[in-house]
This record gives sequence, C-alpha cells and structure tokens, in this order.
Amino acid sequence: MFTNTNMNGNGRLNNPQIPASSSPSQIKTNVHKRLLETMDLAEARRMPVEQLQAECSRRVDMLLTEQRCPLSAPEKQQLLREVLDEIFGLGPVEEFLRDPMVSDVLVNGASLIYVERFGRLEETTASFRDDAQLIQVIQRIAGTVGRRIDESCPMLDARLADGSRVNAIIPPLAIDGPAMSIRRFGTIPISIEKLVELESLTGEMAMFLEACVRSKINILVSGGTGSGKTTLLNVLSRWIPPGERVVTIEDAAELQMQRKHVIRLETRPPNIEGKGEVTQRDLLRNTLRMRPDRIVIGEVRGAEALDMLQAMNTGHEGSMTTVHANNPRDALRRIENMVSMTGLNFPVTAIRQQTASALDLLIQTGRMTGGRRKVINISEVTGTEGEAICLQDIFTYRQLGIDGEGNARGQFEACGVRPQMLDRLRERGSALPDDLFHRRILSARPANGVPARPGGRHV
Repeated sequence: MFTNTNMNGNGRLNNPQIPASSSPSQIKTNVHKRLLETMDLAEARRMPVEQLQAECSRRVDMLLTEQRCPLSAPEKQQLLREVLDEIFGLGPVEEFLRDPMVSDVLVNGASLIYVERFGRLEETTASFRDDAQLIQVIQRIAGTVGRRIDESCPMLDARLADGSRVNAIIPPLAIDGPAMSIRRFGTIPISIEKLVELESLTGEMAMFLEACVRSKINILVSGGTGSGKTTLLNVLSRWIPPGERVVTIEDAAELQMQRKHVIRLETRPPNIEGKGEVTQRDLLRNTLRMRPDRIVIGEVRGAEALDMLQAMNTGHEGSMTTVHANNPRDALRRIENMVSMTGLNFPVTAIRQQTASALDLLIQTGRMTGGRRKVINISEVTGTEGEAICLQDIFTYRQLGIDGEGNARGQFEACGVRPQMLDRLRERGSALPDDLFHRRILSARPANGVPARPGGRHV
C-alpha cells in the first residue's frame, strides 16, 4: 500500500517537510499530505477498511514521533478520518454527506464550500488542497457512473451511490476553477405523512392527490430549482397500485419510487468521439415497447415532450413528469415550447389541444421565503377554449407575510371549485366527499395527522 520511494534505509519515512515549530493545523495538513504521498491509493481501496485504518494509524504515529509533533487523540482521529475520506470518499465534502441535516453541498472552487441546512445556506471552513484534488474527486464520481469529464467534455451530471445528484463544471468553462454541487436525497424516501407534518400540504390535498394517482390521472409537477418536485413525485408513486408496471426515464437517476415493480432507465452522453449518445426521447420510444402501464419521466427538457404527450393520449394513463416553471400557466407554455423543438411545425392550436387532452392535473411546488417547500397550487386542466388551455385552481397556498424567524407565513385554501374529474374518480373507485372542495381555509396540520379516506383507510 505504501511506496518504498519515500522511505529511508532504516524503513522509516523520509519527511523533511514537517518542522517541529509548526502549529497543530499545519502539522495535520503536512502529515495528511505526506501520508497520501506515500500511499498507493489504488491498492489502498482494495484493502479492508479495518486493516487500512490500522496501517494509516501506525504510519501517522511514525510521522509524528519522528518529527516530535504530538497530536491529541481527537486530532489524530480527525486526521485518520480525513485520510479515509480521501481514499474512499469525496475528500473534504464527505463529512457533510454524513450529516443528515445537510441537503445541499455547493463547492465554489477548491477553497470555498457552502452547505444548506434547514433551507439556509452557510459557509463552512472545509476546503480542498487545490484545484487538482477537486478535479480528482469529480473524475472519481464520473468514473463510478461510466461518464467522463475533461477539457473536451467539461460538464458532468451524475449521481452518488446514495442517490444524491451531482453536477460539476471545470475549466475552461468554469473561469474561477472547478465547481460542484451535490443535491442530496434521503436514503429513506419521505412519506406523505411527513410532508403534512412539515406543512408542505394539507391532509385534504393529500387525499385528493391519492385519488388522482389511483385513478390514473396524468400529472405534471412544476416548480423552480430545489422546490421539491422530485420529492413529491416519489411520494405520488406510493399510490400506484402494485399490479402495474412502471418505467422511469431520467438524465441522472434520482427518483426513489416507493414500489417494487419498476424499470429504471437513464440517458447516456456521447463518448469521446461524439457517438453513442442516448437521449430521453430515445429511451421514451423504447419504453413504449416494454409494455408499461405508466411512464414516469424525471424531467422533460426538450423534444421528448411530444412523445410524452402522445404516450399519455394512447393508453399510458396515470403517467407523471416534472418541468421547471414558475406557475401552472408557465408550465403549459414550456411544454408548448418543447413540443415546438421537434421541428415538425405543428400548429399552435394542435399543440395546445393535444396538451389539454393529455394532461389532467398540474401541481405547482414552491420554495418559500425561509427555505420551506410548499405545494402552492393544484390545478385541473379542463380543456381548451379557442386557442387557450383552460385551468381551474382546486387548492392554493396564499402567503400572508413573514414570521419572526424569517419564514413565510400563509394559509392553504380550497378554492370552492368542483373538479370536472370527480365523476371519473368515482367511476374508478375513488369517491371523494363533496365538501372536500368547499371554499374554506384548510388546516395545515390536522389534529390526527392525515385524514382518513372514505372507508377508514389512511392516505
């Protein structure tokens, strides 16, 4: 595991770089650097963790003893942890991935790392040694998912083993050095009960969404970056009946479908010769031959929007997807623009008619002031009138101000509109009480949790 080129004739480590007068932080930095220089990282990764840790501990003791640089037990343990993170993990950011409270890790160059906790960004004291170490970590991530990042392909979308989404960009596109962002997802998918507890929506809204999913309503979830679209899509998948076959399509796999019968597909970027690319549209066309009952697309971004609408209109009811948009009306405009990207010159009226025929329900998520996520609109697509697609709000969230902690303060409301799809829900066995939609303010956190559906079964 350790190279012989760094040892003297007595089998001791040559280490002239650690002066005895160094500060504890300098000692740790220098020992860390010297230890890594004497290690064969490829061989070290093949060793059992316990054996590797024991060997690293022995080498650290040797370095410190020879240079008369004592470290306390906690400092030594921290040093060993940093070495192991360098070998098996992502270096300085690995400690944040162990923290369940961290939802995002943002690396703005080697010397500046931010994390998000409870919806708020904070600067950390952690840093990479230099840009080379950061690029090495990024390339390690790319290698684990069969992708690459270099000067000819300086951008990366990938995922970690725990499902966290990684985006990285390096020079020459990144002017101030490599940048990386990690969007974390819990190892245990969040439940609808937890969303109600967090006041992201109400029990009545959850009851309605469950009925829609079970009744094969086509759903589009829209929202901004970090607004909770993927989380909500995972929650909705819980209500897909177990006898149905689901195929998911994503650029970087991050969905955590809460069911067993799922086929997961992921796009592939072009190779170094610019060949071999597999797009979401390619996967969607192949999916139609895989006998899916429902298709779930992580996010529509381009021409695959047309194939998605056609699939929803031709026997794949109950399909779901997400799109970046500020409100339900903008979401429909984005779908229209993406269909136009196919280059088939469809009339605008035909695109809107097909969109209105395919999509039944729009769910708008938002990241409010203070970082909390809310379902701020549940809207029904009721058809077209002339060239316009008609929408009606069923439930909304109205922000009223800011509380003393800097968080958004508001209320959920039922809009007093009876959805046109109610008869369709009843036909498919999901009857809902009529008073569910009466105009009123909804309780954000019911006294007994999520209210029961008709028949006593909880959402």
